[in-house]
Amino acid sequence: MYKIFFTVGIIFIILGVLAYLLNGHLFRLPGDIVIERENFSFYFPITSMILISVVLSLLFALFSKFSS
Repeated sequence: MYKIFFTVGIIFIILGVLAYLLNGHLFRLPGDIVIERENFSFYFPITSMILISVVLSLLFALFSKFSS
């Protein structure tokens, strides 16, 4: 169980560093809501959240299948 949390933590760290290095343009997918005005910008990553949810669900399913 600890190995799973450690692995997921490392994956999140790597994704965070990649997102920082790519200046936040890593998850700008079609379907994400972006509103930019003169003094205001709003970003709501609907498609990105769905994609991350599917990937994490698959990873957890694989981890649980191989750990038992």
